[in-house]
Amino acid sequence: MPAFYLTLIAVLLAGFGARDQVTIAGLGQRQGQRPAVLVTAILGALLTASLAAYAAHFMLEQLPPPARTIFAAIALGLAGLESMILAPRRDPREPTNSLGALGIVLVAQQVTDAARFVIFGMAVGYAAPWHAGAAGMMGGVILVTFAWVRPDLLGTPPARWTRRVVGGLLVLAASTMFLSEFGIL
Repeated sequence: MPAFYLTLIAVLLAGFGARDQVTIAGLGQRQGQRPAVLVTAILGALLTASLAAYAAHFMLEQLPPPARTIFAAIALGLAGLESMILAPRRDPREPTNSLGALGIVLVAQQVTDAARFVIFGMAVGYAAPWHAGAAGMMGGVILVTFAWVRPDLLGTPPARWTRRVVGGLLVLAASTMFLSEFGIL
């Protein structure tokens, strides 16, 4: 069960202020809180967390146990770098108001975001892809629902700094895992 709880906490921290949240918040501020946008976002979060868990399941079959920790550290490091470096656009443009287009954009953003890297890394590191995937699904649903309910909070400077600080913590955790596996720490 530690894989579930730790992944849930890590996904909530890593996903705060991510590109998908900013997209949902921007649409909510411009178009109002359309329930169809929330449903589309939830479906995208469920799909991408499932893909991350499946990819972790596949990798677990390929990697010996010592390599799993190193691989998990690399995934967490990538999540941290993504959080620190890639800043989401503050005002996403949606000219069509199409839910299909929104779904494609959200899935494309979520597949490569820090939260999915965290799901993948924690699933490989704990050798529990389905527990980590379930936690990632729950965390993703909480994050997109928060963005839909409170779109005004994500555009603030503290939200952007929180994202960068969490990214730095993820890079630090990844470095510690990596160095510990080689006996340096």
